[in-house]
Amino acid sequence: MSETVHIVFMGVSGSGKTTVARILAQHFGCPYAEGDDFHSQANRDKMGAGTPLTDEDRLPWLMRLRDWMSAQQAAGQAYSAVTCSALKKSYRDVLRGAQGRVVFVHLSVPVDVNRQRLEARVGHYMKADMLDSQLAVLEPLTDGEAGIMLDGSGTPDEAAAAVSAWLAGLSG
Repeated sequence: MSETVHIVFMGVSGSGKTTVARILAQHFGCPYAEGDDFHSQANRDKMGAGTPLTDEDRLPWLMRLRDWMSAQQAAGQAYSAVTCSALKKSYRDVLRGAQGRVVFVHLSVPVDVNRQRLEARVGHYMKADMLDSQLAVLEPLTDGEAGIMLDGSGTPDEAAAAVSAWLAGLSG
């Protein structure tokens, strides 16, 4: 059985992770996991109240995502697509513990665009005023991490095409 390539779409809230990940999941016909769905209700309530999560809050969430990814490897999937802010290298380290090959796509947009996107959301627990705390915590990918940083301010289809081209260039 070949190794599943887990494509983790990372970045701050409003960067386009979900939209681009859904396009890629449809393109590859692979399972997709929305990271927000793996948060506990307590985490959602905390974020909804405007309180940033702690590393302790995030660990069980990251472990649930990692385990979902490993299950895709066990099921023989060629790819999986996952959205997760993965703001710190230590968070990405947990995700890299999944069985299979984990790669990261860091979608980044200008702060003003990001804020506008968040302000336009309706019914989402992540509010625009939380953006600054996410940006303060964000640790960009390091040279030792398999991944790419993309400008997410274009169309979602453009970002998805760039990810697809990058994935095609990955060696076994």
